[in-house]
Amino acid sequence: MKFTATQIAGILEGEVEGNPHIAVHKLSKIEEGETGSLTFLANPKYTSYIYSTKASITIVNRDFTPEQELTTTLINVEDAYKSFSNLLEYYNQVKSNKVGVEQPSFVSETAKYGTGFYLGAFSYLSDNVRIGTNVKVYPNVYIGENVTIGDNVVVFAGAKIYSESIIGDNCVIHSGVIIGADGFGFTPNENGEYSKVPQTGNVVLEDNVDVGAGTTIDRATLGSTILRKGVKLDNQIQIAHNVEIGEHTAIAAQTGIAGSTKIGKYCLIGGQVGIVGHITIGDRVRIQAQSGIGRNVKDDEVLQGSPALNYGDYNKSYVHFKNLPKLVNKLNEIEKNLEGKNG
Repeated sequence: MKFTATQIAGILEGEVEGNPHIAVHKLSKIEEGETGSLTFLANPKYTSYIYSTKASITIVNRDFTPEQELTTTLINVEDAYKSFSNLLEYYNQVKSNKVGVEQPSFVSETAKYGTGFYLGAFSYLSDNVRIGTNVKVYPNVYIGENVTIGDNVVVFAGAKIYSESIIGDNCVIHSGVIIGADGFGFTPNENGEYSKVPQTGNVVLEDNVDVGAGTTIDRATLGSTILRKGVKLDNQIQIAHNVEIGEHTAIAAQTGIAGSTKIGKYCLIGGQVGIVGHITIGDRVRIQAQSGIGRNVKDDEVLQGSPALNYGDYNKSYVHFKNLPKLVNKLNEIEKNLEGKNG
């Protein structure tokens, strides 16, 4: 797919300075630009590269004034970084603007979908599935009975959405995601053997939720596991049954959240965080990577460590953690001196 400088300037409401007919078909960093590529200059630290880049087109801020001769065609915009991001979004929309049902695939007679629908090959739509408009479902996706999916949703290859799940508008579900698998519900008997507790609830994703590749979200035992609007999940996260995550909370990779825990709004949770079940975490909480959370957390707390401490207390304590061997040696010396005097 190729775009000319004129076409790109039209999309970005910019002005061309150079060859308006030159075309690009790929993207590049400004320092690694090649003929036929598009790049941008936003950080002044990279200004020197604009004079040597081989990129065919470079997006720059309107206030940029060249001090040397350029070989790249410029597109002048108000904000080069924002415009480049907008262009990437536009490109993705164009690239993913597929429609139709590819074969082989299975669509139940009772499944319904709106206009602009795309279903990739080897996918499966079960009974009573309801899908909105402009939804893109890539190959090898399974969608179970009675699933509801809103408008403008993208489900990437290999995702699995179990029965009864509800997906809101503008959600993105990446490859390998599993939504609605059984929660980890077992009860031991007198022999120490485990019996399964039926998981009869579902999963609800509200609008504008992103779920990263390989993440699993378990269905509730009763009721719903809920991700409120705007939640962003990284790759390889485990969300257990009956968890609720508040609006616009973002969670990094390899975090695990045990059952029935409630997490507030606008929280930021780092990678490899472990959170026990049946606790409540307040709004705007910040949890540093690899922390272990075993208690209720109030609004606006910042935590680190395992078990997690207040972030400031942790940093003060860490100074002493590092010096523990020296402190032990000093104590040993003091004990010897005391023993010598007492002897």
